[in-house]
Amino acid sequence: MNVLRLHAVDDLRIHDEPIPVTGAGEKLVRIKAVGVCGSDLHWFSEGEIGDAKLECPLVLGHEFAGETEDGQRVAIDPAIPCGHCEFCEIGHPNLCDNMIFAGHGKHDGALREYGSYPTRCLFPLPDSLSYADGAMLEPLGVAIHAVDLGKLKAGMTVGVFGCGPIGLLVIQMAKVSGATNIVATDKLPHRVKAAKKFGADQAFLVEDNSQLSEIRAATQGRGVDVSFEAAGVQEAVDDAFAAVRPGGKIVLAGIPGNDKTSFSAAVARRKGLTIKLVRRMKHTYPRAIELVSKGLVDVRSIVTHSFPLTQASDAFRMAERRDGLKVIIEV
Repeated sequence: MNVLRLHAVDDLRIHDEPIPVTGAGEKLVRIKAVGVCGSDLHWFSEGEIGDAKLECPLVLGHEFAGETEDGQRVAIDPAIPCGHCEFCEIGHPNLCDNMIFAGHGKHDGALREYGSYPTRCLFPLPDSLSYADGAMLEPLGVAIHAVDLGKLKAGMTVGVFGCGPIGLLVIQMAKVSGATNIVATDKLPHRVKAAKKFGADQAFLVEDNSQLSEIRAATQGRGVDVSFEAAGVQEAVDDAFAAVRPGGKIVLAGIPGNDKTSFSAAVARRKGLTIKLVRRMKHTYPRAIELVSKGLVDVRSIVTHSFPLTQASDAFRMAERRDGLKVIIEV
């Protein structure tokens, strides 16, 4: 089978490798579609993410869907928690001490023709969802978890700072959760336009530091109840803290390139803010499938480009340039 491995920064190579052998409780999956995520781009561009380094040629990809050997179309949860550590047992499997996560560290991901996965990680796709839709359920799961952490209530005002795929899905989830005023920012004009398309009441281009005064005007000077940062850059973090009201919440979903995030202690303390960080997700696939299949969240329109596996390097470079929204690789 064809397998795409990252050997070094900007060095993707296709290999011919044996089809995996399934173990107990596993099924063989013919992988069909894989999304290129921001964390994949950290591996591709930097050879690392956070404190994890590229130590051996790695198969990237953790947003994916395919077909089992018995013909079932499925989305695959890329996270395999151990199920018996302290954090799994208290209901936080996303914080598992022994997590196996596709395309991270030494664990191969989805950019290959076949993979073997535990049946508990396989979620049947309705006929109305394509394989690309199935791949988008993983980033939607992250957005669901982020909004869960924000504890949104009907009538709240929300700020979304960074309007890539995760930010756009957070906007949609905030709308579904009852937010009545959603403001958003991004550095790229086409993403500001997309934010409005996907439900932001107002969206502002970050270019001359006027966005904060615009957000204050859009919230009648009060600020937002919950700020979601989804850009992974310090400027977005700063804006998220500046824009939130006293007593509000900050939810940090972006992954910074230099593994550092900072904020003004004075601002956070004087406002009495609650700060939460997003670590992947918790068993969100059933909810994600319901939301998409019932038309409450649009994942399909976020996908703007697709490439075959043989053109994966082009796919990664396009995603790196932020030319569109979501790039899908068809395996």
